[in-house]
Amino acid sequence: MLEKFERIKLGHFPTPIEHLNNISKHLDGPNIFIKRDDCTGLATGGNKTRKLEFLIPDAIKNKAELVVTVGAIQSNHARQTAAACALTGLKCIIVLEQRLKNAPEAYMKSGNVFLDKLFGAEVKICPKDNDVSEYTEKLIKDIKSKGTNVYFIPGGGSNPIGALGYVECLNEIIKENKKYNFTHILHATGSAGTQAGLLAGKKYFNCNIPIIGICIRHKKDTQVDKVYDEAKKTCEKLQCNILDKSDVIVYDEYIGPGYGEPTKEMIEATNLLAKKEAILLDPVYSGKAFAGLIGLIREKKFTKSDNVLFIHTGGAVSLSAYEWAF
Repeated sequence: MLEKFERIKLGHFPTPIEHLNNISKHLDGPNIFIKRDDCTGLATGGNKTRKLEFLIPDAIKNKAELVVTVGAIQSNHARQTAAACALTGLKCIIVLEQRLKNAPEAYMKSGNVFLDKLFGAEVKICPKDNDVSEYTEKLIKDIKSKGTNVYFIPGGGSNPIGALGYVECLNEIIKENKKYNFTHILHATGSAGTQAGLLAGKKYFNCNIPIIGICIRHKKDTQVDKVYDEAKKTCEKLQCNILDKSDVIVYDEYIGPGYGEPTKEMIEATNLLAKKEAILLDPVYSGKAFAGLIGLIREKKFTKSDNVLFIHTGGAVSLSAYEWAF
């Protein structure tokens, strides 16, 4: 369906859908299913693989020699971008922003940060007193002044090109939905590209399943605006009808003290899924998103006859950087 857009193969698709039988029984709520986008294959997997399948060919089309992107210290997007660049022969610079207060040394050096370097990326830590956008803009300007052609990928790979990856993800879900009859789709929403792609896909494929985002950084009003703006641009790229703003459903009660800051609900959700289903969540995105799902079940937001699909966006690599939180 998206053949008109340039794409390269970086991952293993379609990702499997599994029934979380043990968790469903334990929570005594709806039937819970999981789409394993943690198993996309590139650099241990994750949702950014889908976005990079569209972003990297755009970089190549623009004759880029170097890709620059940004993220938090334990950015899953940074790791997968570094891996995609290694695979396609592009140089890569990762600008990492310190968002966590009083972070231990393991957080600053292990997990995704170690893998960024292992994949050959040059890692730059934005000084705490600098604005990361201004820091990155100056860096790119300096590199370009030396004659290098730079392609910038925004944080999370979230722009209308990257969001196409989640238009395709919804297409996968729709193709299998006759077996499952999903009543809701739920996932972590941060840089907005994943939810924007899913929502644009709803319009493109004329799908009526509600898509629920669990905020991991921004409060509700800010996140709704971010997602709607990105989804609207993605609809324009697809040349389909524009979604209504009311289609953007998010919950911001599970962020906790801030982005990447552990919460007791995240720890409960991560432990529960590991012990009941042998599936690893991550502390920043999927752990808080699944905590949101548990919270909504306990608030009776779903019926026992509902079939809820949780999209696992990956990120378990960062667990080693968060051992102190558990």
